Amino acid sequence: MLTVDFSRFPLAPGDRVLDLGCGAGRHAFECYRRGAQVVALDRNADEIREVTKWFAAMEEAGEAPAGATATAIEGDALALPFPDDSFDVVIISEVMEHIPDDKGVLAEMVRVLRPGGRIAVTVPRYGPEKICWALSDAYHEVEGGHIRIYRGDELLGKMRAAGLKPYGTHHAHGLHSPYWWLKCAFGVDNDQVLPVKAFHKLLVWDIMKKPLATRLAEQALNPLIGKSFVAYATKPHLPEAAAK
Repeated sequence: MLTVDFSRFPLAPGDRVLDLGCGAGRHAFECYRRGAQVVALDRNADEIREVTKWFAAMEEAGEAPAGATATAIEGDALALPFPDDSFDVVIISEVMEHIPDDKGVLAEMVRVLRPGGRIAVTVPRYGPEKICWALSDAYHEVEGGHIRIYRGDELLGKMRAAGLKPYGTHHAHGLHSPYWWLKCAFGVDNDQVLPVKAFHKLLVWDIMKKPLATRLAEQALNPLIGKSFVAYATKPHLPEAAAK
């Protein structure tokens, strides 16, 4: 299940990609399949071990084209272990809402992104997320949980302040908002209650089969109740005088 739309965020074979806060690796895997040179970074050592295993399995299965590379490393988003201008592309998906110093994370991403490079940032959308918070304290009041809810213009403002130039936005996962509202209403850890269980089966079916009916439904729902807000930006080249 991808949140970044690669038709709006083009990726070329050989691009150096950082998937920051990669989690289970969904975007890193897609970039690897597209021929990129991928670094997946997360602070969770267990997830890094799993992503490393999946990279190896993908290589063995021939899922990545020749020239593609993939590495998973444990690291801190506020102190990235890379030189300036190391990457052509940076992706940070559903991470910034967890980090107190979001300006610091943006500064580090801009530092390691080359001039002219592209960045994709995704966060929970304000409206659906507010409903989740209203329905359940347990949804967000956990260690490492969500500490803020972004409005779209707030996130774009922080990206501009960090030196980025946004060029596009959209919403994603319209089918997932009702699922999370049900989980929050019945208890975030109660996966066996019938409405939650049934909706989960629907989402799994949608992800696996991609039927036309649910694809059309999600397209219609995304602008209204899409669970994620997605923003794309570039790091401008320095003016010639400033570069000298």
